[in-house]
Amino acid sequence: MLSAYPAPAGPVVQAKPVWIDLFQPTSAEQAQIAAEYGLRVPVREALQEIESSSRLRVEGQVLTLSMPLVAPEERADPLPAPLGFVLSPSVLLTVRFTDVHGFADLRSRLEKSEGAVDSSSVFAGLIECMVDYRADLLEGIGAQVSAVSRRVFARHIPQARRTVLDRALREMLATIGAAGERLSEIRESLLGLQRIVGFSHEMAHDWMRPEIRTRLATARADLSSLSDYESHLSGKIQFLLDAILGFINTDQNEIFKVLTIASVVGIPPTLIASMYGMNFHHMPELSWRYGYPFGLTLILISTIVPILWFKWRRWW
Repeated sequence: MLSAYPAPAGPVVQAKPVWIDLFQPTSAEQAQIAAEYGLRVPVREALQEIESSSRLRVEGQVLTLSMPLVAPEERADPLPAPLGFVLSPSVLLTVRFTDVHGFADLRSRLEKSEGAVDSSSVFAGLIECMVDYRADLLEGIGAQVSAVSRRVFARHIPQARRTVLDRALREMLATIGAAGERLSEIRESLLGLQRIVGFSHEMAHDWMRPEIRTRLATARADLSSLSDYESHLSGKIQFLLDAILGFINTDQNEIFKVLTIASVVGIPPTLIASMYGMNFHHMPELSWRYGYPFGLTLILISTIVPILWFKWRRWW
């Protein structure tokens, strides 16, 4: 689907659009763009290349840029959809294959604006919208991670059944894992934005207006601060993962400790009962009047003594 700004209205002759947005472009639309503007529309396979030489190219005054997008949480795509820019002094061409946050809002603002709009100002506006959106995503992940951190390191944990605690730990582990996966997508998108902003700021220096270069420089500074915050969140997520796994291991060690103590406590009574359960004819205790109570008392003492010893050693 092809949309343009300014959009043509009826028979009135207007200036050529400064922004052409291609959503899942067809072959006919690609041919139309090539015929009318002399621009080659990059295909999706080319936009998904990961090497910098494929994502950042310049031919004369035409910049071809691409970056990965952050997939919405409700969509489970196997790979993030790419976003492509073809920027020239006269027109900006965007190529996308999914909805991009901020595109519709920017178009509404441009339609209400009364000032002059060119391709570079639209490009700067799109960059600013995408930077703001990623800042909001990082803030949301930061709030989510802080909430989990308060639950993990709560000083006063109410007594609950072991199954409830195990379920809570699994839920927190899943939440932190999902936040880490989400953060990795945002990190890749931030790196793509940083490369695009820096490359366009340098390569379009001759024909880009000073105020647009200032806006791009501000966006680059914002991206740098977002990258630092993302690194902080990444370290915090890794710390929480290690802490939750440590609590799970500690809980498992407590279970093994109880089982070990129970097995050690049960060995002496089993030994005594096995000894007096042997069917030999000449056993002095068999003729004792109080042999049976003696055996039970001995079993009881052999059970209590290891328990008291474990208590004294503070193992239990």
